[in-house]
Amino acid sequence: SSLTGQINQSILACVCRSPLGMSRGQILDEDISASSQWSDSTAAKYGRLDCEEGDGAWCPEIAGEPENMNEFLQIDLRSLHFITLVGTQGRHAGGIGNEFAQTYKIKYSRDGSRWISWRNRQGKEVIEANRNAYDIVLKDLEPPIIARFIRFMPVIDHSMNVCMRVELYGCEWLDGLVSYNSPVGQQMTLNGQYIYLNDSVYDGAMSNSMTEGLGQLTDGMCGLDDFTHSHVYNVWPGYDYVGWTNESFPNGYVEIMFEFDRTRNFTTMKVHCNNMFSRRVKTFQKVVCYFRSESDWEATPISFSPVMDDVNPSARFVTVSLYNHMASAIKCQYYFSDIWMMFSEITFQSDTAMYNTTLSPPKTGPPIRDDPTHKVDDSNTRILIGCLVAIIFILVAIIVIILWRQVWQKMLEKVSRRMLDDELTASLSIQSETFTYNNNSPSSVPSEQETSSTYERIFPLGPDYQEPSRLVRKLPEFSQTSEDTGELQIVQEGVPHYAEADIVNLQGVTGGNTYAVPALTMDLLSGKDVAVEEFPRKLLTFKEKLGEGQFGEVHLCEAEGIQDFMDEDFSFDVIENQTVLVAVKMLRTDANKNARNDFLKEIKIMSRLKDPNIIRLLAVCMSSDPLCMITEYMENGDLNQFLSRHEPEGMIALLSNAPTVSYSNLHHMATQIASGMKYLSSLNFVHRDLATRNCLVGKNFTIKIADFGMSRNLYSGDYYRIQGRAVLPIRWMSWESILLGKFTTSSDVWAFGVTLWEMLTFCKEQPYSQLSDEQVIENTGEFFRDQRRQIYLPQPPMCPDPVYKLMLSCWHRNTKERPSFQEIHHTLLDCKP
Repeated sequence: SSLTGQINQSILACVCRSPLGMSRGQILDEDISASSQWSDSTAAKYGRLDCEEGDGAWCPEIAGEPENMNEFLQIDLRSLHFITLVGTQGRHAGGIGNEFAQTYKIKYSRDGSRWISWRNRQGKEVIEANRNAYDIVLKDLEPPIIARFIRFMPVIDHSMNVCMRVELYGCEWLDGLVSYNSPVGQQMTLNGQYIYLNDSVYDGAMSNSMTEGLGQLTDGMCGLDDFTHSHVYNVWPGYDYVGWTNESFPNGYVEIMFEFDRTRNFTTMKVHCNNMFSRRVKTFQKVVCYFRSESDWEATPISFSPVMDDVNPSARFVTVSLYNHMASAIKCQYYFSDIWMMFSEITFQSDTAMYNTTLSPPKTGPPIRDDPTHKVDDSNTRILIGCLVAIIFILVAIIVIILWRQVWQKMLEKVSRRMLDDELTASLSIQSETFTYNNNSPSSVPSEQETSSTYERIFPLGPDYQEPSRLVRKLPEFSQTSEDTGELQIVQEGVPHYAEADIVNLQGVTGGNTYAVPALTMDLLSGKDVAVEEFPRKLLTFKEKLGEGQFGEVHLCEAEGIQDFMDEDFSFDVIENQTVLVAVKMLRTDANKNARNDFLKEIKIMSRLKDPNIIRLLAVCMSSDPLCMITEYMENGDLNQFLSRHEPEGMIALLSNAPTVSYSNLHHMATQIASGMKYLSSLNFVHRDLATRNCLVGKNFTIKIADFGMSRNLYSGDYYRIQGRAVLPIRWMSWESILLGKFTTSSDVWAFGVTLWEMLTFCKEQPYSQLSDEQVIENTGEFFRDQRRQIYLPQPPMCPDPVYKLMLSCWHRNTKERPSFQEIHHTLLDCKP
């Protein structure tokens, strides 16, 4: 359970990367201010990423001093936020402007009065920014910022004019913690080596103690089992932990006080502790916590003693129940159980107080020992019971109202969906075929607050869904982790960090996986447009809906005469004048500007993908709304459904008279998938959701790789929802994709191994079907630990040993040891049956 907690914490840190509203307008104009401006048309409110209003950006009125650091663009987020990423862009104003900031600094504040300069984990303040006025540069904030106010401060050297557009990425800081005060971390000597257990990113005052700040205990990064190693590259031993020795504390405990933004109702506290007892480090023996509601501390604390573990040296979260105490501050005394005690993360679960805090609610915790008996005021008890009964009645009434509204809303959605279908019928001039829709497809009614940023959020099946590639984890294919020793070293010396590479991330019409395009292939978007023929809508006949998302839908259609609109290098194997089955991606007419731009970019990219095993873009309908792109569709549907309807050749198939697929045919299809992925990897494209559901089957077992399987309700069970925020295909994902949010060609290779396993089991079950989603995630932690406790998918009955050996090579812990798609394709050709 401790491992699962660590992994979920790591995933949450990755997921907490949503745009906070500069681009989408959720941050209001009055919350954006600046030190100065060129003119009214370059005011602070125009400093929104990827927007072209006004003169195209915020531009400060630069003073005369060199390296002036007094200019700033300030954003008020109205509440505390956990900020993990920032994006910047210059001013091009449709080709008129060429102003941008090459470097900048960030200051932040939680209260608007005390401003703190952000520094990275190596102590550097200056952030490298833009090299031209067009590109968006995303930078990870390591450590992340917890603040309400943010200032972007361009470093101005007067060699050029400066303008900026910015975006912040993160999520609301639900802990409500504004500072913690504790003793300064200490230094350990271990085998002649110094282990520095100080809080190196603490942003408050530091002398003999740390006061009025936040630091490593709230940065979202949990320490490793071995405290001498770190997640972070190029730092000192002990970096992840804050630690103390009992020799410095005669009372036997370390006291830490936590201050919160308001009075809250606290349920639990989670403390991530090291337990490397061979080094005389253990979790705390006991914790005693005091609570302050207003100005006075409560006389009676709560006490908790965890079970000591002298067997498992793994670091773990210790959960302490706080029994719904109301407080604006908590003071906890952590008692030593050995010489050293080390913490890497402390989090609180609480709700904001909803009633007058002068009323002390009854404690629900265990009885305090030696507490003298006292009389209970019966009148107060009766009043309290009456209030509780009234509250229960009110809650029941609210629940009834909510349920009634949901039923009414579903009725309205059905009506609106029927109206939409009628509009589609009319606009596409369907003459001979009545629309048929899949009633299992979920309705998706977009709202203003759900509109997606170009660079991150998409909604395949509803507003809570998020595709992993939009987590702004834009790692180029050649960036690797150093994994030989089991340490997570995310960025190597000399290897570009992912924020330094431009990647075009398209949100997709339906939330389907569109490919990641690294800087190596940006010429695909900068070159001359590839001509794509306009196809007459009246020649499309709709058959059924394949999937939908917030901004569009995918329909299965028949196209009449589309052969006449194709390139010379592409031909259909169909009889002349015969209709062709196609997939039509349709953008909704009410889609926002970003979705529309993404649609056009997707067309541009798809028009350049030309491989026999990749779905081709055939034509478009752009003359009027709704915009449509027409792609190939294979008559036998997706590979998952195709194989699940068949059986392997053998006695069972003969007795059941079921349709069969031979091993030779399976091998042929797997080789085609490898060939298509070899083509994508040669362009440095990363698919990120390779699975049988995203492969289409044609005549003679022809395979073409597609990308809209995720939008289908049929496969919603293949995607794991993380705390209501993201959806990840975890059973196909590599360990580094789940734990680090890193998607590369090597992670596609891992997914290919799982896809091959699916095929050889005829898609009769999910990968790791015997494991729950949480156990699958925990298993990825075992891959990271590399202690030979990880679970691999078993060898299918009809899988030859060389092919299973190939699967296992795809699942190597070290990405460098996994084969390339070129090697996989060559291996499959060599072991052809």
